[in-house]
Amino acid sequence: MVVSIAVPKLGWGTEPLKLVEWKAKEGNWIEQGDIILVVTTEKITSDVEAEASGYLHILVEEENEAPIGSVVGLIAKTREELEVIQRERPKEIITTVAVSKEAPSVQAAAPSVAKTKEGEHIRVSPVARKMAEEHMIDIANIAGTGPGGRIVREDIEKAIEAKKSGEVTPVVYQGKRVKSTIPLKGMRKVIAEHMHRSLSISAQLTVMGEIDMTEVVKLREALVGKAEVIGARITYTDIFVLAIAKLLKDNPIINSSLIDNEIKLWEDINIGVAVALEEGLIVPVVKNADKKSLVEISQTIKTLGKKAREGKLVPDDVTGGTFTITNLGALGGGYRFETVIINQLESAILGTGGITDRVVARDGQIVIRPIMTYYFTYDHRVINGAVAAKFMADVTQLLEEPKSFVSLEGN
Repeated sequence: MVVSIAVPKLGWGTEPLKLVEWKAKEGNWIEQGDIILVVTTEKITSDVEAEASGYLHILVEEENEAPIGSVVGLIAKTREELEVIQRERPKEIITTVAVSKEAPSVQAAAPSVAKTKEGEHIRVSPVARKMAEEHMIDIANIAGTGPGGRIVREDIEKAIEAKKSGEVTPVVYQGKRVKSTIPLKGMRKVIAEHMHRSLSISAQLTVMGEIDMTEVVKLREALVGKAEVIGARITYTDIFVLAIAKLLKDNPIINSSLIDNEIKLWEDINIGVAVALEEGLIVPVVKNADKKSLVEISQTIKTLGKKAREGKLVPDDVTGGTFTITNLGALGGGYRFETVIINQLESAILGTGGITDRVVARDGQIVIRPIMTYYFTYDHRVINGAVAAKFMADVTQLLEEPKSFVSLEGN
């Protein structure tokens, strides 16, 4: 009996999903419950588990898109079944993969050219290619010594000998030896594409400064001491979200998007909170943050953060944002300034650094205070410098007088 591997539905989304990575190779034995495929939407990735044990037959290769519910692979119970479907069932052809403009397509390539996963082309002789396949040698890791860098028989023979002796054949690129290679794919690739696109379509400026966090530190310590009573252990990020949610009401242009030559002011205040993962950052969204108490915001952020780290976010968790906060101070690093890139289609993002003791002047006296750096990036097409400056002045005033918007009951 052959079991199908179908593209899952993630949340309410209906768009095709991209196949990021097959965790097993064609013909490999897989166990029921194994993660065999990673798929991605525009913002999140998700794992697909095997519904049965058996031999894997791949219908749709990595880096292709496939509609929700479509079959992208099969699991054969026996080796004989696998051989039958490999022989009799043609692989599906998906044509949504972007083809490099600098290089010919796979079909148009000459027989001596192989295409790598990243879209680059490698010159290899037919004999060398066949030898590499027979001995399971990855030609992407071979430095060709033939004309124009072409991989020839001698190169593969050396790689085979090195493999037998346990040696590692060094990869050389433009005269430099490669230590290791990390494929730009999955979430890492999605983030790279989004950040590059964000910078290319908007006029981004960053204003930087410092905020005296003396009163926020005191307030937060008091709230942590009442964690069991109020039902949440309050973090600085929780307080930032509550403060920004209140200020966005009074600064509607900050809570807007430029779409089709129109600035749309959003009624909803949905604040994205960046969460650091091994592959990069993902931004779950606290919906209607202005209507939530500090405790409710804290509970929501913790729930979304847990789902993010477990890979259980659905598209609804990461869409609909109108403003983003990224608290890099939570990751350490101390006193720091940097630029942060806007999460499209939003018009602004606030980054916060660590809270560190700094020497400052207060009322003519030299004192030590806990100081936090901030970096506020805004789209100058929507927000002018005066508006940005006023907004950050409001943020600074609110955080230096936090009891004006936070109570010890977590409201």
